[in-house]
Amino acid sequence: MPYILVLYYSRRGTTAEMARRIARGVEEIPNMEARLRSLPPVSTVCEATEDSIPEAGAPYAELEDLRQCAGLALGSPTRFGNMAAPVKYFLDSTSALWMNGALAGKPAGVFTSTSSLHGGQESTLLSMMLPLLHHGMLVLGLPYGETDLLRTRTGGTPYGPSHWAGHENDQPLSEEEKRLCAALGRRLARTAQALNSGRS
Repeated sequence: MPYILVLYYSRRGTTAEMARRIARGVEEIPNMEARLRSLPPVSTVCEATEDSIPEAGAPYAELEDLRQCAGLALGSPTRFGNMAAPVKYFLDSTSALWMNGALAGKPAGVFTSTSSLHGGQESTLLSMMLPLLHHGMLVLGLPYGETDLLRTRTGGTPYGPSHWAGHENDQPLSEEEKRLCAALGRRLARTAQALNSGRS
């Protein structure tokens, strides 16, 4: 069964919760599966090794997960208006996929969580789109037909779902944020299906 890869790095759990909501949205679409995969932190110690299986949460991603996916949802906490280092580190390892055009023509979307309301959510989402565009992916946002974009007082952007976690990272996802995450999952799944049916 074709799958949407929901790939994320999460330090305090909110980006992981967004990933699970996106995955649920994907699986609302018949004959589509979501594959949750996480990324390990980047070590400050040269050539440090880490277990290949995380203590908790989704398994760590491998390049093959990305190569075989029908679409991608990529998530990261905001770090100074940019994606977190583990996400960039993983993307920097995808040159072989880029050279083979393995991701070209596949749909992709991005999502983020941040502790401050004006902490660079939108610039983080835009920064995550850049390598996906280099891969030739078809980047999807959220249209304003998703009326939660007009009502949200927490996170949510046309560039992709976002979450405001609060200064103590203790704010749960709002109802609007949850619905926008699911909406991205559905949109990616439907787009992947449409593209795949056009190729067959």
